Amino acid sequence: MSIVQDQDITESVHLSEATPGDFLALLKPRVMSLVVFTALVGLVVAPGTVDPFTGFISILCIAIGAGASGALNMWFDADIDAIMRRTAKRPIPAGRIQPGEALAFGLILSGFSVATLGIMVNWLSAGILAFTIFFYAVIYSMYLKRTTPQNIVIGGAAGSFPPLLGWACATGAISIEPIVLFLIIFIWTPPHFWALALFACKDYGAAGIPMMPNVAGEASTKRQIFGYSLLLAPLGVAPALLGFASPIFGIVAALLGLNFLRHAWQTLRMADGDEKMTPAKRLFGFSILYLFAIFAGLLVDHIVSPFYPVIGG
Repeated sequence: MSIVQDQDITESVHLSEATPGDFLALLKPRVMSLVVFTALVGLVVAPGTVDPFTGFISILCIAIGAGASGALNMWFDADIDAIMRRTAKRPIPAGRIQPGEALAFGLILSGFSVATLGIMVNWLSAGILAFTIFFYAVIYSMYLKRTTPQNIVIGGAAGSFPPLLGWACATGAISIEPIVLFLIIFIWTPPHFWALALFACKDYGAAGIPMMPNVAGEASTKRQIFGYSLLLAPLGVAPALLGFASPIFGIVAALLGLNFLRHAWQTLRMADGDEKMTPAKRLFGFSILYLFAIFAGLLVDHIVSPFYPVIGG
């Protein structure tokens, strides 16, 4: 074999520069942590008891499924991730992971998580997990995100399934309680992401993503943020009103909802074209705290209530 042929072969073989940290980044660990937490709450507050092994397998499979969704999303969105400043350093646009590697990684994790959950827990939860992965990777990433300003509204369903999943893992059934938890995240998603879109609209515009501020303008986006916040505030109290959380939780949730409304109102009153976007940034930051506090409150309430039967729901 000639030296030229050896050189051609060497140049045709690409050795991946990916590190374990790059593959971890594909899983979107920050998003995964929220998925795992809300799924855990759904699992714990569901009626009955779950043995530790089943609980561990449930959360592990949900976490792997969430990571698989993130990897598939990054594979498909590599072109727009390369344009946006906040995503340009992700492993695929940065060239550390090849698109084919990310696709294979995501598909393998998807199949493993769904099959394991079905075999070791129950097939209802496995079906919901499979649909969640499909919804996020195909319906949202491949269609909604690039075609409609309602991408976050409809696509938000994918991020709303974890507590429903946790409940299904624990009970093998679905009832009104996990649907309420689903709706809390679903209604929370638009004001959360549209607040981000207000101060990141140039990035989204450069990438050609039709986020609400780029399509409908700042004024319309701010009105819609406030409208969704009006729905979210009472919805956060619904667990107490429906009896699967205590009145103490209801009071805390009401205060959180009022504070969310306060930030949404300040964002609504923010002048169009305000370059600092301080109210929108504050709303975005508080929205993360709000969702964590609501679900952490449910978890603590469920643990504490049996010891205080007068207070408990």
